[in-house]
Amino acid sequence: MSLIREVEQFYDASPGPSGDPRALQVFNEFKFFLNRGEIRAAEPVGTRWIVHPWVKKGILLGFRLGVLSALPPAGPFRYFDNHTYPVKELSVEQGVRIVPGGTSIRDGAYLGPGVICMPPSYVNVGARVEAGTLIDSHVLVGSCAQIGKDVHIGAGTVIGGVLEPVGTLPVIVEDDVTIGGNAGVFEGTIIRRGAILGAGVILTGSTPIYDSVRETILRTKGGGSLEIPPGAVVVPGTRPVESAWAREQGLAVATPIIIKYRDTSTERALAREGDLR
Repeated sequence: MSLIREVEQFYDASPGPSGDPRALQVFNEFKFFLNRGEIRAAEPVGTRWIVHPWVKKGILLGFRLGVLSALPPAGPFRYFDNHTYPVKELSVEQGVRIVPGGTSIRDGAYLGPGVICMPPSYVNVGARVEAGTLIDSHVLVGSCAQIGKDVHIGAGTVIGGVLEPVGTLPVIVEDDVTIGGNAGVFEGTIIRRGAILGAGVILTGSTPIYDSVRETILRTKGGGSLEIPPGAVVVPGTRPVESAWAREQGLAVATPIIIKYRDTSTERALAREGDLR
């Protein structure tokens, strides 16, 4: 029986912590491939991203099978969590830099060579972070988020996670994206290659994006995902609230604005970060 079929079979059977020992064996095999990056919660097919619900089912199966336990210490830190999800084991040969100071990578996350995690930061189960990406201090990379190569995630940023519903696309950040500090990306938003989010930009499924360059408004349509175009430079902005009373009060709500697309001056500014890597 294939790993996919067995994961789905045990997920549907809803085993508890004292369930079928075979379920735990299947889960551990599943997590082995998840850790190696050989399976993933979502992947690109051409310009589209597709979600793999069975992978999310496998992750959820691990929570069902887990028993609250004292996990092996990581340096001076102690952890108490489901025994199915200890702290991820990394070796220097994998080429991942975990700078001292309290970062935690949960088992079942994949980090490519050259990834840098500044302290403290957290990467949750099912997340995938490709080679050369910099995760700055106080960053959360949520469950199943897909982060591309050579991305910079600025300090204090939250990349939302999603496990349920299992068919929901997670947050996608494609290659060469730069995200400023204290930003937030949630609800299956797709940030296309080379885009730049300024500090404090918040993106959700209900966020309209005002493209001042192309003079259009980008929205989520028909159950799809909000998409930031390739190379777009997005900054925080405001738009007026439309009711008469709100206009009288001068009220406005926050909204991101695309102010330009990447050009030579943008490339020069981004090049300054190279030495940090």
